[in-house]
Amino acid sequence: MNSGKAEKLSSVALSVFRLNGLLIEWGNDFCMLLGLTSARWQVMGAVALAPQPPSVPQIAAFMGITRQGVQKQVNLLVEEGLFQALPNPAHKRSPLYALTRQGEETYRDLHQRWQQHVEAISSNFSTADLDAAIRVLSALSHVHAARSGTGERGVS
Repeated sequence: MNSGKAEKLSSVALSVFRLNGLLIEWGNDFCMLLGLTSARWQVMGAVALAPQPPSVPQIAAFMGITRQGVQKQVNLLVEEGLFQALPNPAHKRSPLYALTRQGEETYRDLHQRWQQHVEAISSNFSTADLDAAIRVLSALSHVHAARSGTGERGVS
């Protein structure tokens, strides 16, 4: 790789770090109305989007965050009545998690608000730019997941 590409990849990584911080802070404000944080929203989203109820390790792998971080949020979501633990036939000590009815309503409200937000800002971006961003960020995720040993495990 030439140094020009390396510099651009470094700029992309720095932009991702900055955006991550900004999204966490923005998300905390965005979720506050529903009594959530960005971390809980992230974990709720992983469970809501999973084709079947996932375990904590599956959520962590899907979201690229630590098991301990996921477990902390899952415990809080269970205490708040937004998640329920289900038996895991494959592993007795690692339950599966699903949204409760209250969790589904909360996630639906949050998702509707998110959709309104992205609709409002989507005109700032071309479809080609968004497609390119998805390709580059997905490729970077793939490379770093493979190198970290987490692979590309999903929630299934």
